Amino acid sequence: MSQTTMSGVINGVDVERLGQTVQAVQQNPSLGASQFRAVNRWINGGHNRSTIKSFYGAGQEDTTRTKPFVLDADEPQVLLGKDQGANPVEFVLHALAACLTTSLVYHAASRGIHIESIESKLEGDLDLQGFLGLSDQVRRGYKQIRASFTVKSDASAKDLEELTKFSPVFDIVSNPVPVSIHIESR
Repeated sequence: MSQTTMSGVINGVDVERLGQTVQAVQQNPSLGASQFRAVNRWINGGHNRSTIKSFYGAGQEDTTRTKPFVLDADEPQVLLGKDQGANPVEFVLHALAACLTTSLVYHAASRGIHIESIESKLEGDLDLQGFLGLSDQVRRGYKQIRASFTVKSDASAKDLEELTKFSPVFDIVSNPVPVSIHIESR
């Protein structure tokens, strides 16, 4: 994010505080290190629940959240669930949409670009043969994700599209991320 000298609020973002954050991380890169956490418990069938509360950022453990966010996941009935929440691959679409939008808004604000509205539609193509173990030739996850945005702004579509590339979730789903899994059996 380029350093901003603006003051005020653009797109709901306090650009002065944003500029101060950018400057602080430039001066002390260790402040950029963050750790986000989720705790998940299985309920029944495909239904499970994650709670999200604690995280580490800006060089310290955050203590501002007084209660956790609770996210239920399940599968639709056609996939043997009870539809008590979006399924995990739908949460990926939500995370990507939210992060692309936030990245677009923050980076636009830092450049003085005003946005009046943003709406997006995401679609992901997945073949159950991979998840069900029926084919080694079929990927278990999304084969492709398409995101289309309608943005009312004073900037060009090309300029706005470039700003979405700063999204951490876009990076996560576009590039391999090492994931370690440890299971303790009791």
